[in-house]
Amino acid sequence: MDKAFIKGLRLLETLALSEQPRGITDLATELKFTKSNVHRLLATLQSQGYARQIPQHSTYELTTKIWALGSHVIHRMDLIKAAHPAMAKLAQITGETIHLSVLEDTDVVYVDKIESAHHIRAHTSVGMRAPAFTMATGKAMLAYMPDDYLEKFRPHLRRYTDATRTTIKDLRKDIEQARAQGFSSVLHGEWREGIAACACAILGRSGELVGAIGMSGPDSRVKRKQIKEYSVHVMEAARTIGAALGYSPRE
Repeated sequence: MDKAFIKGLRLLETLALSEQPRGITDLATELKFTKSNVHRLLATLQSQGYARQIPQHSTYELTTKIWALGSHVIHRMDLIKAAHPAMAKLAQITGETIHLSVLEDTDVVYVDKIESAHHIRAHTSVGMRAPAFTMATGKAMLAYMPDDYLEKFRPHLRRYTDATRTTIKDLRKDIEQARAQGFSSVLHGEWREGIAACACAILGRSGELVGAIGMSGPDSRVKRKQIKEYSVHVMEAARTIGAALGYSPRE
């Protein structure tokens, strides 16, 4: 057990529950830490953006960073709850694996899934990360990001399979296609070989990007024709989830 880490968490919790900024001596007395220990922990929290000092009073308070992190967790929980009925319906229609993903920097993170009933299927797990530029859900979400966001991927472009896009130019073409047709698709695995998929972005109450829903299966079973057919249902699922989250597209 990391004692220093636990002390940092206790200090964080104390500041979060305090109704006003706190001084070092005050915190040390309550937590039964040495003043030098409190000072060091506060300096670490400051350096990471979690706390700030109020110079005129030599006191400390938390920033909104911890609130922002908590908001992400709450939004993710809301997304999973809102998405599950549409995911179940999509799984029944397609018979393939259904994923719910969010975008974190240059990765997609799977936050929920419904497994295909087929013996041969796409193997993934909730909590798994994958390079966004190789995934249908990733490209669906990137279609809603500013054009210069793709520059984030330049240092990370590498070949995972023969189908992987390895230039910003090629990636941009995929993003433009996703914007034009309303969904993204991967016909042959770009991260793992033999996987075909299609996905659509999910928008929240204010029209902000909150995630993406996608279906995937082996490219030996899911061909271009199936992608075209399933994409209609994937887009409908995304609209249904968005509506559940309060999104109403402008006419």
